[in-house]
Amino acid sequence: MTSVGAMPHHSGTPEIPDGMSHDARETWPSPELISSWLGDVDFDVEWRPGEGSGVHADDPEAVAAARRFRDVLGSFASGVTVVTSTSNGEPVGMTCQSFSSVSLDPPLVLFIPAKTSRAWPLMQRSGKFCVNFLAADQADLSNTMASRGTDKFADITWAPSAATGSPLFADTVGYVDCQIHAVHEAGDHYVVIGRVLELGLQGAESPLLFFQGQYRTTH
Repeated sequence: MTSVGAMPHHSGTPEIPDGMSHDARETWPSPELISSWLGDVDFDVEWRPGEGSGVHADDPEAVAAARRFRDVLGSFASGVTVVTSTSNGEPVGMTCQSFSSVSLDPPLVLFIPAKTSRAWPLMQRSGKFCVNFLAADQADLSNTMASRGTDKFADITWAPSAATGSPLFADTVGYVDCQIHAVHEAGDHYVVIGRVLELGLQGAESPLLFFQGQYRTTH
C-alpha cells in the first residue's frame, strides 16, 4: 500500500482538511436537498451518466435521443468499481462505472453519482470514500452492491481502509482511499472529486469490465 497523505486532525472549530478545495463546502448540496434525496430509493448503481435517468415517455424524439445516447456511451468499455464509505458507523456502498483519474499533482480522482443515489448523500456527509476496483470474478459483489436493500454488507467480508476507514474488499485489483475535495452539479448527476490519501494493488490481475450492457473480462 502506498500512502499519499494523512487524514486531517480536527479539534475545536472544524477546519478545512489539508488538500481540500477552500470552497468545497460551498459546492456541496444543501442539507435540505440531501434529505430530499434519501426517500425510499435504494438502487445504487451508476453504469454511466444517463443510463438510469428518466425520459419523457410521451416524446418519441426524446426517447430515441436518450436511447442513442446510452447506446453510443455503452460502447465505451470501462472497469467496474464499488465506491464505499461509512455513515454513523455503518458501511454504505454503490456500484459505479463512472470513475476516472483526474490529476497526478495533487492526486485526484472522480466518480459521478446520480442525484437519486441513496448512498451518495451519506458519503457526502462523511466527507470520505474508497473506490474498490473489482476483479474479473467479482460480478456477484458488483450485483450485491447495486441491489436494493439496506443490508447489502450482511454477507460481505470487508476491512476498514487505513486512511478513511471505508469498506475495503479483499482480492480486488486495487483501490484508492479518498477525502472529498469538491462536488460539482452536472445535470442529473454530481461530479465528485476526491483527494487520494492512500492507494494500493491487491493482487488480482484481471479486471471486471462493463461493455454494451454486460459484464466482460479480458479473457
